[in-house]
Amino acid sequence: MAEKKVRLNGRKIFKGQAKGEAIVCTEAISFNGGVDNLTGIVTEPGHQLKGQNIAGKVLIFTTGKGSTGGSYKIYDMAERGTGPVAFIQISAEPVTTIGAIMANIPVIAECDQDPTLSIETGDYVELDADKGSIIVTKRNGETV
Repeated sequence: MAEKKVRLNGRKIFKGQAKGEAIVCTEAISFNGGVDNLTGIVTEPGHQLKGQNIAGKVLIFTTGKGSTGGSYKIYDMAERGTGPVAFIQISAEPVTTIGAIMANIPVIAECDQDPTLSIETGDYVELDADKGSIIVTKRNGETV
């Protein structure tokens, strides 16, 4: 069976290229208090990703939330190797954007398709933030 691919285009928020397994959520994420920076595990009570590890993954989410301490937590996670390799967001905001810049994490937002619906956890994602392009290889062989 041929691999099924989905293409999305969005706006570069911060430069770079990355690839990896997707982890998707339809909620905002707080990196300051909602994610353990030592492990990459989401710890926020009631969050849909609680207990899941985002380290080394392409994190697809709506937007960030919380205080500016989250920017430093993103940087700290990158330094420890416990952070995501890229962000794909519905809407960028200052906390995650500054954290991504400090940590050199590529970010794309404002895509032509809702990435939280077009991409599923486990899909393989290749992104080039400089071009605003995202190529998703579907894990289940289906197109969106």
